[in-house]
Amino acid sequence: MPRYALKIEYNGAPFKGWQRQADLPSVQGAVEDALRKLQPDFDTIAAAGRTDTGVHATAQAAHCDLSAEWEPFRLGEALNFHLKPLPVAIVDVAGVAEDWHARFSAVERRYLFRLVARRAPLVHERGLVWQIKQPLDLEAMREAADMLVGQHDFTTFRSTMCQAASPVKTLDEGRIESFEVPYGVEYKFHFRARSFLHNQIRSFVGSLVQVGSGAWVPSQMKVALEAKDRAACGPVCPPEGLYLAGVEYPDDPFA
Repeated sequence: MPRYALKIEYNGAPFKGWQRQADLPSVQGAVEDALRKLQPDFDTIAAAGRTDTGVHATAQAAHCDLSAEWEPFRLGEALNFHLKPLPVAIVDVAGVAEDWHARFSAVERRYLFRLVARRAPLVHERGLVWQIKQPLDLEAMREAADMLVGQHDFTTFRSTMCQAASPVKTLDEGRIESFEVPYGVEYKFHFRARSFLHNQIRSFVGSLVQVGSGAWVPSQMKVALEAKDRAACGPVCPPEGLYLAGVEYPDDPFA
């Protein structure tokens, strides 16, 4: 049975997350419905990761098994036709080996969180970034973010609903950049790891904003990390600024 890798872009606002749910809109459900237009007995797809309600993606990866051979370009075009008018797009398709798995073959996941500081309400980027009113101290946040890099017990930054077997993860990168945008400043938080805990990135960003706003000194990030206590986490930031921005494989099928 031919297996195909899909690279998927979506706006998460209208969906209750990636994972298919009965009677609730999901990205997985939308893509599977489109696949059933091509193959009525189609079962399910598997993805590199499950994004939460309101979270976006520029490069989610998934795979599907089809009963017929498809030219990858034609498969992408057919799926995009049946996905209209939903804010979901198949941006690339590749044939892969039968043992290739979107989740288990992945060696790295990259996430981006976008935050804009400006007083006037956002118009064009509304729902795509988290907006606050006051600029943040970039260097203080960078100092705090450096304390998160490496292998740690991230219990403090883990949702109480997280189903991961262990809170110990290795964060390979926690990088922050800023640049001017009309009437304000945008901050981009980049995180890279093999895998993440539930709500880990939104917990990171919420705590880093505590540092950037002056509510915490940078060293308090280390105190929170070492507490291994959810109560030590800063406020968890909203989902609309978060993007699954990339999934890496030893042999990239989309290269």
